[in-house]
Amino acid sequence: MTDAEQLSVGGVDVSRETFDALKAYEDLVQRWTPAINLVSKTTVGNLWQRHILDSAQIFSLCPPSAQTWVDLGSGGGFPGIVVAILAKSAKHDLRVTLVESDLRKATFLRQAAQALALPVTVLSKRIEAVSPLHADVLSARALAPLTALLGFVETHLSKSGTAIFPKGARFQDEIAEARKTWAFDVDIKPSLSEAGAAILVIRDIHRVQH
Repeated sequence: MTDAEQLSVGGVDVSRETFDALKAYEDLVQRWTPAINLVSKTTVGNLWQRHILDSAQIFSLCPPSAQTWVDLGSGGGFPGIVVAILAKSAKHDLRVTLVESDLRKATFLRQAAQALALPVTVLSKRIEAVSPLHADVLSARALAPLTALLGFVETHLSKSGTAIFPKGARFQDEIAEARKTWAFDVDIKPSLSEAGAAILVIRDIHRVQH
């Protein structure tokens, strides 16, 4: 295979160099997980499909004009580090910020970013303690119900920004519950990595006036 040949990861075309960086990250996560539980024991054996491909498809929904991406509750770096790896070759101007309050996980994220030469910022604070970040894209994976996530959106997403939230099979229930408090436009994308799941691409978010 030549370096110029394209591979596909979660619906994103990548170079061999980018593919190798993703594999290197997979190795890092597998090495660190026994010590600090970056991913659950039930999914560590299926890390590529369950976490890396899942994160890559989130990146595939990034608006072309986006310059800042903020990932809340980054944990083991899904999707945040994967986004940074893909952005390094596909979107040179995308600045990625990871918010992770667990100090051990934040340390891992910093070391992984350094090992992979990724220009990311890691904020080891609780989301509520972070000053508004004015993100063009805001993501969060397995962090909180949609209603709570939209509260973080209100603080950290720019007015014209896009929120991208992967959700499980009960995503319609979460949308219905969130609409009691919030008004928003949502584009539902079927998940490529989990049957019945979806990725919610949400814009024009504001509180419902009662």
